[in-house]
Amino acid sequence: MSIGIFLSAPMGPIGILCVQRTLNKGRHSGFFTGVGAAASDLFYCLLTGLGISLVTDFIADHVNILQIVGSIILIVYALYMIVHNPVSQIKENIDQRDDYLRDTVTGFLFTLSNPLIMFLIIPLFARFGFPLPEYKWYHVIMGYAFIVVGALLWWAVITFFVDKVRTHFNIRSMWLINRIIGIIILLLSVYGLVTGVWAYLQEINII
Repeated sequence: MSIGIFLSAPMGPIGILCVQRTLNKGRHSGFFTGVGAAASDLFYCLLTGLGISLVTDFIADHVNILQIVGSIILIVYALYMIVHNPVSQIKENIDQRDDYLRDTVTGFLFTLSNPLIMFLIIPLFARFGFPLPEYKWYHVIMGYAFIVVGALLWWAVITFFVDKVRTHFNIRSMWLINRIIGIIILLLSVYGLVTGVWAYLQEINII
């Protein structure tokens, strides 16, 4: 559970997206976005725990390219958030109130676009001693299950508290929050893009 919580707790782009959707569309939309993120975290945990060296070696060898691609994807989404009118989003939600599958899928893809999370999973696995060679197969299954439980617990708590304050915001406030959150994601993404490009240029000995 601790691994799941520590993977979800950093307020990165997916956390900000979860907060934004909770404010704009309600607690369930934000939570199902977190469900998608938890599924992506589980996928990377399985890759790490099962020791798929091909994948981990590929990520290690192309870490700068992956950072650049992931940053570009986040920049595009941040620009969408900045210019998107939450009024039209609310109108869409009246007709599609239970479109939680889309929230889950986008949360999954949003988190999947950052394979560098594996470099956080590796030290967490080492710190908490999971999985160990002496573990039985059912111990390992339970371990992965509780990683997901920890992640879902985190998203449930976050969306609960954010949902409690959303009633204090009107449409103008929602639009302002959308733009602020979009700008935050944009700045983080631009920083990631610049550092990724700089590291890649150093890697190929251009600078």
